[in-house]
Amino acid sequence: MFKKKSKDHRRRLVTSTEPRSIVSEQFRMVRANIKFSMKDKQFCTLLFTSASKGEGKSTVAANTAIAFAQEGKKVLLVDADLRKPTMHHTFNKSISPGFTNLLMIQWKIDDVVKESGIKGLDLITCGPIPSNPAELLGSTFMDLFIKEAKALYDIVIFDAPPVLSVADAQIISEKCDGTILVINAGATEKRFAVKTKEVLQSSKANIIGTILNNFKLEKGHYYYQYYGQDV
Repeated sequence: MFKKKSKDHRRRLVTSTEPRSIVSEQFRMVRANIKFSMKDKQFCTLLFTSASKGEGKSTVAANTAIAFAQEGKKVLLVDADLRKPTMHHTFNKSISPGFTNLLMIQWKIDDVVKESGIKGLDLITCGPIPSNPAELLGSTFMDLFIKEAKALYDIVIFDAPPVLSVADAQIISEKCDGTILVINAGATEKRFAVKTKEVLQSSKANIIGTILNNFKLEKGHYYYQYYGQDV
């Protein structure tokens, strides 16, 4: 569905750098599908995760956050991958101060929020890598953060570690209104995808959808022909 990662981190934010591209249009479809799937419920917090590493969950989370901001929403993107964070690279920001400063020593949101460079989108990077990520994410301070963030923003998006690697995503998913699973086309084994779904469901996660990443459209496909030309 989406292009492979580029070595140029700015290329990862295709919804910002190439808003008229096929990929950007697909992210707008993701935005629409999220809204449709949650139309009967009040939703504010979304979690993006994957079965294993390297499936593109962080890139998908960032571009979805931008898509919502482009719609006029006030959006907060949180790097909740406290083991191998990437959002500071993606947005070319410092890793600290960040989320762990808030969770460990109770800094205020205003102390750790960074401007993303995109209108309507704020960013909280990881902060110093902690020794106890799961405990921090399951703490009372995490609950207080979510409550405060929901009062300040229309949508709060969390980028979490892969489900089958550590328990972090399970912990956060229980606290979020919706969870989205990112699967790498042609790479993620079916048994791992099924296991991930089972693990999330056991944590009472509200799985609202799955995104197939890195799926390539042929140039002869009608979608490519329609959106792949200047209008």
